[in-house]
Amino acid sequence: MKKNIQYCVVGLSHKSAELTVRGDFSLNKDQIEKLLAKAKEDGLQELIVISTCNRTELMGIVHDPKILIDYLCSFSGGEVSVFLKKGYVLSDRNALDHVFRVGCGLDSQIIGDFEIIGQLKRGFSNSKKQQMVNGFSERLVNAVIQSSKRIKTETQLSSGATSVSFASVHYILEHVKQVSKKNILLFGTGKIGRNTCENLIKHTENDQIVLVNRSQESAQRVAGKFNLVVKKIGELKSEIAHSDIMIVATGAKDITLQASMIPKDKPLLILDLSVPSNVDPQINDLDNVTLINLDELSQLTNNTLKKREKFIPQANEILNEVKAEFFQWVDHRKYAPTLKALKQKLLDGQFKEQGNVEEFSQIVYRLTGKVASYLKENPSKADQTMALLQDVYQLDSDLNV
Repeated sequence: MKKNIQYCVVGLSHKSAELTVRGDFSLNKDQIEKLLAKAKEDGLQELIVISTCNRTELMGIVHDPKILIDYLCSFSGGEVSVFLKKGYVLSDRNALDHVFRVGCGLDSQIIGDFEIIGQLKRGFSNSKKQQMVNGFSERLVNAVIQSSKRIKTETQLSSGATSVSFASVHYILEHVKQVSKKNILLFGTGKIGRNTCENLIKHTENDQIVLVNRSQESAQRVAGKFNLVVKKIGELKSEIAHSDIMIVATGAKDITLQASMIPKDKPLLILDLSVPSNVDPQINDLDNVTLINLDELSQLTNNTLKKREKFIPQANEILNEVKAEFFQWVDHRKYAPTLKALKQKLLDGQFKEQGNVEEFSQIVYRLTGKVASYLKENPSKADQTMALLQDVYQLDSDLNV
């Protein structure tokens, strides 16, 4: 008999860990690929990894969630002792409920932020490329996508822009006068950087935006789309000296903006959208600099999104409807091994000796079909029925997710 396996989620989010801790456990693309490769080598068959500015989570089917904790800490460099204080471990229905809420924007730092569903899709795609997802994860992700689409179209939970990139632009519009005349420097061309760039152009009407990135090629691609000025990484310090507003959205694991690079003779607003933070903490001590990080942005922006809360009950109704259908499928899948074992037991039994084998097989299939229908119509009696069948026919089967 195999050890019982379960669907688990382990991770850290804005609800459980501050920005600096989330940074310690964040995973870049290369780290995720290596983590998935290791999991595959170890025999895991279902694992999805997402790492965003608000959360890093591993979700999959394992014998023990400690396996996922070890992967997370080993490949991110985060300390196990810190995870045990700041992280969370969810199993079975609680884990699946969590995946639904996360994917539908109900667990986002900015409520209704639907960028997370795209990140979940990418996580699934990454795992599929490495053959680390099967039918269960595919069915789950498809159900979450269905929920997300319905909530987005049938409610106003996502009315208006809600992303972190918009939050930064929203802050600028509220706190900077004559923003269209200010010199804006965007450092980084990752997804958040690109989205921020688009929102800046759309909402500030500013044509003085300069883009700097470690990869000149990536910067040129983004600049070509938005018609921006691109400067080389070696010109970063001089560009900072000319800037009134700087947005840091790089994907580096270390500090890329040093305090020594900041001039002390003029005011500068810095919005740090990087996780982990790429901004030298000593910049906080500079009197001429206002430094705002992701958590502060989200809190400020959420104050303007209170009206969305009234749509949460409607979103939950949709979510519960889709979840009910998914969990019914889960229950049927859970009992499949026992039904299969019953079918095989009957087919191999002495009764088939009394008549035509083909005719007897049809009887067995009809019988197990009736059992499956009974389970579907009487879910509250399913566990009891399965236990009785296992006992009567001495069935050896695994009941798992």
